Amino acid sequence: MRTLAIVLALCAFSVAAQENVVNVYSSRHYKTDEALYEGFTKLTGIKVNRIEGGEDALIERVRNEGPRSPADVLITVDAGRLWRAEQLGLFQPVKSKALEARIPESFREPGGQWFGFSLRARVIAYNKAKVRAGEIQSYEELADPKWKGRVCMRSSTNVYNLSLMGALIDHLGEAKAESWAKGVRANLAQEPKGGDTDQLMAVAAGQCDVTVSNQYYYARLARSEKPDEKQAAERIGIVFPNQKSWGTHVNISGGGVLKNAPHRDAAVKFLEYLASDEAQRYFADGNNEWPVVANLRIDNPVLSSFGDFKRDRLNVAVLGRNQPNSQKIYDRVAWK
Repeated sequence: MRTLAIVLALCAFSVAAQENVVNVYSSRHYKTDEALYEGFTKLTGIKVNRIEGGEDALIERVRNEGPRSPADVLITVDAGRLWRAEQLGLFQPVKSKALEARIPESFREPGGQWFGFSLRARVIAYNKAKVRAGEIQSYEELADPKWKGRVCMRSSTNVYNLSLMGALIDHLGEAKAESWAKGVRANLAQEPKGGDTDQLMAVAAGQCDVTVSNQYYYARLARSEKPDEKQAAERIGIVFPNQKSWGTHVNISGGGVLKNAPHRDAAVKFLEYLASDEAQRYFADGNNEWPVVANLRIDNPVLSSFGDFKRDRLNVAVLGRNQPNSQKIYDRVAWK
């Protein structure tokens, strides 16, 4: 009887593994992503089962579930978090001609562990009443003493700041990157607190003069139907830093196929769909992110208003690898 039970259980598992579904764990909480899932199902007939949660919580969940995990795909934001999942051995490498052809090399992990599907830029935002256009043009200038008491920034433990520091380490070297962090820390108008939107609202309110933010937070304010948010955006100017050197720091939202994915083929198809023109436009038009696929026409007036800009071509996997050293630098300069 016990042998029969084991056989039946194995058969049930085999049937479940062959179901026409893909199980996605996603930390993206954007309503427009619903269209992504619906579009994939309509195109392929594969049903998307989705579990949403916080970035770190989902990574820990997959880790705890181990070989029994039903998850096929992990979608999260920032290369730093994808790197964390990679270091925990959660992904399996994917070899896909479609993904390699569509996604530029700098926006995917070299071994195929994970891929970027949307792009965000870390821009400098300034109060137009207090800062002249062109007065600040690089990340390095944020450490200039002229900005003492005029800078707002997020916590050093925020993954966006860790990734920015990871890029600076690569471009400047650790010593100069630490000097930069020390200078910015000395220029803070207030102790680091809140998210990107909070920094932008503080700049608009005159609590500080400059900050850094992912561009889509500004775009949300500019496209908002709330008068106070729209007015805040009108008080803010945006700079794409380092156009005369290595280019503006960019990061990704992306994902990969999990090591124990029970529906691997469907999972790969799902990733390939995220690189399609249709899905790429959802990222841009819905959440104010740029497509990673080059030369794709989008319909987003705020993104279009930014025009073209020089992007840092550093492979985003480096941002993750530099993360431990990034945090150590922030800790040494007492950037909380």
